[in-house]
Amino acid sequence: MIYRASVLFAVALLGLIFLRLAGGYAERSALRPLAEHYVSQAPLELGVSNIVTGILIAYRGFDTLGEVAVLFMVAASVGLLLRKEEAGRKYTEEGRRKPAGEIVTTGTQVLLPVILTFGAYVIVNGHLSAGGGFQGGAIVASGVMLLLLADPGTRVNAAALSVIESLAGVSYVAIGILGLVLAGGFLDPRFLPPGEAGAFISAGAIPVLSALLGIKVGAELSVIIDRFGR
Repeated sequence: MIYRASVLFAVALLGLIFLRLAGGYAERSALRPLAEHYVSQAPLELGVSNIVTGILIAYRGFDTLGEVAVLFMVAASVGLLLRKEEAGRKYTEEGRRKPAGEIVTTGTQVLLPVILTFGAYVIVNGHLSAGGGFQGGAIVASGVMLLLLADPGTRVNAAALSVIESLAGVSYVAIGILGLVLAGGFLDPRFLPPGEAGAFISAGAIPVLSALLGIKVGAELSVIIDRFGR
């Protein structure tokens, strides 16, 4: 009884806080000085149309590198904790996980190519519109999850994904060093021509960094999904 009362009190308190925050919200008629600087200068300095991508990959690219490093540690930890030796593993017919029904299987065959294509589109167009490496990588990993749901017996090549993820991470750091040597600092994308804002080939090295992020995130999340699915 006391536990339920405590839970209800906590929920009511959170609701009250939310109502006060929502009631006191007022939309700003003008941008803050820092936001105005990014909005006005990012297209000029970086040649990028998507301001959010420019901020994530250029202005705070070192933070983004730290975030994908954390995701790598999560994938490695999950793989270590949930690793099962293939040798010595025995299944009975009753213990096998049965494939999904015909509707799910057929739907997967239709949707999986669409999901992977859309994920690649989001990755490569991150400097032009909403999207980028993180979002596209998550979409690709969702395709892997759908594949595993349709056929639980499918085995993802975790070793190959780990190699791909590592190569993407090393390439990301290498491009960062090129920015340090050839431009204004680590992960500065302006060592490549910025091009014209809005063009597909533009924004310096930002599209390359976004693609590497997408590959890295997609591989890491796919490994995590595969480990949990076993």
